[in-house]
Amino acid sequence: MNSAPSSAWAHEGERGNRLALRVMAFIAVTCGRRIARWVLHPITLYFVLFARNGRRHSVRYLGRALGHPAQWRDGYRHVFAFASTVLDRVYFARNGTQGFELRIEGASLMDEVVAQGRGAVLLGAHIGSFEALRTLGEKRPGVRVAVVMDRRQTQLMTEMLHSLNPKIAANVIDAGADPAELALAMHAAAEEGALIGLLADRVRPGEAVHAADFFGAPADFPTGPYVIASLLELPVMLCFGLYRGGNRYDLYFETFAEQIRLVRSDRAAQLGAWAQRYAHRLEHYTRLDPYNWFNFYDFWHRRADPAAARSESASAVRSDA
Repeated sequence: MNSAPSSAWAHEGERGNRLALRVMAFIAVTCGRRIARWVLHPITLYFVLFARNGRRHSVRYLGRALGHPAQWRDGYRHVFAFASTVLDRVYFARNGTQGFELRIEGASLMDEVVAQGRGAVLLGAHIGSFEALRTLGEKRPGVRVAVVMDRRQTQLMTEMLHSLNPKIAANVIDAGADPAELALAMHAAAEEGALIGLLADRVRPGEAVHAADFFGAPADFPTGPYVIASLLELPVMLCFGLYRGGNRYDLYFETFAEQIRLVRSDRAAQLGAWAQRYAHRLEHYTRLDPYNWFNFYDFWHRRADPAAARSESASAVRSDA
């Protein structure tokens, strides 16, 4: 088990998206969703043309996920899907699920966990919209979804959503807080029977990782979520909300573990096994719609084999053409 030497996404933060977020939020509130979605096209085109690093990494990822070299239109579709879910976060925050068509798979599994009254750990990812999952929780009496997230890395989006719906602020556990405060906050939420949401596909600086196989090459995944789950002694579920175009979202719930127990003598191997299991399931759901996974940075740290690297390079050249 190693510590991640760097976390590119953490250093980039929101700086590339600040203007787009401000513009989309303003138009969303003042003009409505139909007009706002038209405005997404020039915003998407701007980022496809000028955010060269993000586009390059998008093309490399899509080449893996699609199974063939990604074209320019694939990159455009990827960015547009991301922009669409960012826009919809505004409407989920203001109006909940009103105006959206949600198809739910595995809802009975979540209902069973909620009925036990002891809470659960929800493992998500930067795929589709976690906001749709959180909003769905708010529609169910007695269900609280407390999301663990680093406010510093999503400061602009966090402030915007909190201004639209103050309830969101009350249900955020700051991952950037002092470790002792973070542990106390998660323990308190668990005691209240909350569903504690963790996004388990990105590594924070200095965090322990396991190199799991993901789309045919090793990629670093954090092991912290499984340590947290073992300490909280709660059932663990996977939850993903895939954007399907228009106003449609498919929500998936899946049992990941009745409880994660770590044995000190074999801790590293167990954490690696859980990280690999998560990577395997994330790949499964990502393949359902590759344009839904929103990591616009070098997720594999260019550790692919030479043949894959040549394929990615060819895709990048084709995208720039």
